[in-house]
Amino acid sequence: MSPSLRHQGGPARPPFFSGLVGRGRVLGPGVMLAVTVAMAAQFLSAHYGAPVMLMAILLGMPLHFMAEDDRAAPGIDFAARGLLRIGVALLGLRVSVEMVSAIGWPFVGLIACSIAALIIGSVLLARSIGRDRAFGLLTGGSVAICGASAAMALSSVLPQREGAERDLSFVVITVTALSTVAMILYPALATMLGLDMHQAGLFLGGTIHDVAQVVGAGYSLSDEAGDTATVVKLIRVTMLAPVVLIAALALRSRRQGEGRPPLLPAFVLAFLALAALNSAHLVPEMVTDAASNVSRAVLVAAVAAVGIKTSLQALAKVGPASILLLVGQTAALAAIVLVPVMLGWV
Repeated sequence: MSPSLRHQGGPARPPFFSGLVGRGRVLGPGVMLAVTVAMAAQFLSAHYGAPVMLMAILLGMPLHFMAEDDRAAPGIDFAARGLLRIGVALLGLRVSVEMVSAIGWPFVGLIACSIAALIIGSVLLARSIGRDRAFGLLTGGSVAICGASAAMALSSVLPQREGAERDLSFVVITVTALSTVAMILYPALATMLGLDMHQAGLFLGGTIHDVAQVVGAGYSLSDEAGDTATVVKLIRVTMLAPVVLIAALALRSRRQGEGRPPLLPAFVLAFLALAALNSAHLVPEMVTDAASNVSRAVLVAAVAAVGIKTSLQALAKVGPASILLLVGQTAALAAIVLVPVMLGWV
């Protein structure tokens, strides 16, 4: 049968569709591996209370050999960066201007100042422990804003460098562990210091790294503390977009030629647009709830992919000084927020 007759047997597929199918075949194995690891992490979190981000990265590390397999590597790379950006963009639907006004602008100003101080200080201190400024930005941003999610978002605008996946995995593991410790200790500290439930919510939401641990710590005290802590935490999440934008612009000015990133990362623009839509009450609550769940699932898959890309041998080279840096950042953030709250300045 001639090629022309064979062609008549059915309609030709559009080039876009063919390209999409081809792209799916290339990325599918690696993405499905990351999703499978993420599902396992979700199961452990749901049934045993383990931090899902920590489980995702720890389950992914033993599968590092798959990151070197030509069939899985492209999908793993896409999951670690592409899915990450999708998840961060969807976080925009969780924040609104009303959250800011409900807490009060003085405390919002304190949060903004604490984030700026911690990031700038971390960038300056990184050199003293033998690390570059990118590592200081990664650690400072993760502690100051929203833990693993912030680390993932900031890593996406950092220039490619040796040990990038190792550093990101280290930060995700350490900041999640510190967040879990804070979830246990900070409510007891707030009670010991005699903070009322509103003050306790401000303290917990302004200091604990990850959203899940903030919720757990706040509602372990009372509904009022839990509600306040959650809103404060989401305000900190809102700060992620401008911090990533400023970092992208600063790094862009240092890079010339074809290696320069876009002026405004698309996922940051999407975050801001979705936050604006949510502030204007143009998005149904059902959609925002679904987007929140999708965002969480996508970020867990991205963290799982980062774990797969991380070598345990390389992770061991990070050193104790880096751990002390993150512990110091956590303590500094607690002091910056706690003192004004106790003195009634906010």
